[in-house]
Amino acid sequence: MMELFSLKGKTAIVTGACGLLGKHHCYALAEAGAKVIAADVDEVASKKVVQELGEGHMGVGLDVSSDLSVMEAKESILERYGKIDVLVNNAAINDMFENPNAALELSKFENYPISLWKKSLDVNVTGVFLCSQIFGKVMAEAKQGSIINIASTYGVTAPDQKLYQNEKGEQTFYKSASYPTTKGAVISFTRFLAAYWGDKGVRVNALSPGGVENGQQEFFKSNYAGRTPLGRMAQPTDYKGAIVFLASDASNYMTGGNLVVDGGWTII
Repeated sequence: MMELFSLKGKTAIVTGACGLLGKHHCYALAEAGAKVIAADVDEVASKKVVQELGEGHMGVGLDVSSDLSVMEAKESILERYGKIDVLVNNAAINDMFENPNAALELSKFENYPISLWKKSLDVNVTGVFLCSQIFGKVMAEAKQGSIINIASTYGVTAPDQKLYQNEKGEQTFYKSASYPTTKGAVISFTRFLAAYWGDKGVRVNALSPGGVENGQQEFFKSNYAGRTPLGRMAQPTDYKGAIVFLASDASNYMTGGNLVVDGGWTII
């Protein structure tokens, strides 16, 4: 049974490899035996991640929204490994406001900047499209491979704006339309590509994580835990098993699916 989960002899690309979850996706795939290509817009940081993984892995600079950047990364990867077996489309951006004091007003739908909307679409949707098109074509030509698109529970359900209310009931922030819209698009794109490349032996699935604890304010963590059946936010390590499952032969008959790992968040 455990051989089904082995990634020995496989090469796996993780985009956004230096992010909170990206690093743990890299760790999980490496622990399962894969040669990991840690790809991130910050090339220096990606090479640091690779140092933590040990020998045989590769760090590359990658702007997922640039077709030229993705093409250059593909050539470098093929030159070293000769193949691509797994692609984890993890790179994404979330709402970040230069002035924290203005975040409440700017995050309101009525005021949300079109520049942030377009940037989210460019990275979260176009980035998944380009990486799947360019890296995935190599898989399709080899008639094998697994693409894992990192979506979100907010691609399944609408944001609960009450999570962002503090102990006094004051709204501190609004989850904007851009993140759930782009993550919903990722899930829909996953279904499209699974159907399109099914006859090429390329499996395409989405993974929808729940919220991950990462230094948020105590009121937010308490609000989130209170709404979740398992009573807590996720730890970054909670998704390692799901990534290995979707990348490996253990999920050999699964494609077009959306694996929701959220502590029960979306069942309520």
